[in-house]
Amino acid sequence: MADAAPGDGGWDPARVGVLIGTGVGGLGTWLEQSGRMLDTPPRPVNPLTVPKAIGNMAAATVALDLGLNGPALSLATVCATGTTALGIALDLLRAGRCDVVLAGGTDAAISPLMSSAFDRLKALSRRRDAPRSASRPFDRDRDGFVLAEGAGVLVLELAAGARARGRRPYAKLMGYGEASDAYHLTSPDPDGKGAQLAVRGALADAGLSPSDVALVNAHATGTPQGDAVEARLIDRLFGSHTAVTAAKGVTGHMLGAAGAVEAAFTALSIDDGVIPPTANFAERSADVPGIDIVHGAARHAPVPFAVSNSFGFGGHNAVAVLGRA
Repeated sequence: MADAAPGDGGWDPARVGVLIGTGVGGLGTWLEQSGRMLDTPPRPVNPLTVPKAIGNMAAATVALDLGLNGPALSLATVCATGTTALGIALDLLRAGRCDVVLAGGTDAAISPLMSSAFDRLKALSRRRDAPRSASRPFDRDRDGFVLAEGAGVLVLELAAGARARGRRPYAKLMGYGEASDAYHLTSPDPDGKGAQLAVRGALADAGLSPSDVALVNAHATGTPQGDAVEARLIDRLFGSHTAVTAAKGVTGHMLGAAGAVEAAFTALSIDDGVIPPTANFAERSADVPGIDIVHGAARHAPVPFAVSNSFGFGGHNAVAVLGRA
């Protein structure tokens, strides 16, 4: 936000939108306040429980704080939320409904309840004795993701407006694709059909082919099944000539925030010409083909175009294509 300089007088508040989603909403507030009701004797809940907990407040509070009068929207595609927000923001800009959109996602889901629930799904890593190395995207010894919290918001602005205000963009959001697996509540389609539709749709929207892409930011949460499906997808579409990195080895899985945070990382890779390594990747498993996973050290290389993948429970697949501004 400091880079975008919203207070420099160059933005019309009525033309600035806010699109910030969340996977689970104000879970902590619900848990805290339900605990008050279970006390002996029961205690009254906080009168601000509802506005603190409902999911739309992620966007509403930003609009309130910055005095923005454009559309303020929230959405939920769980782990794909941040990337879905970027795509819908791009649609708003292209349709001429906004000049600027603040787009991203947020989640704060770490709690005994959520940890237990994901554990019952066998989705979490069991490496409690080595938490720093527990999140292992694409690695032979991966056994689940590490739950994390965070928020990420990108300022998307029409190029002419940014130039007029003297702002330098990090990257250009060139295209977006979204598709559904229509397969299972929690498991990805083993053929990766929905994910492939999303990637191909994003590339078509950007006017690119797979051979144009220098970097794939993988969703890669560290689950055995999910990483294998995504690796096969990357191999099928991009082969071994495209660099692959996965941020969750460092960040863990921030659920609804992950896509926006990783899109920001991807934009920085494009701007700096540096591809960060995939942390905790030591040896690929037999079900991960020979894709070019950057690991060990950062790679200095030009990144003219990049793809950022986000996949969520329910079969949500959202993909963004970014390029040099």
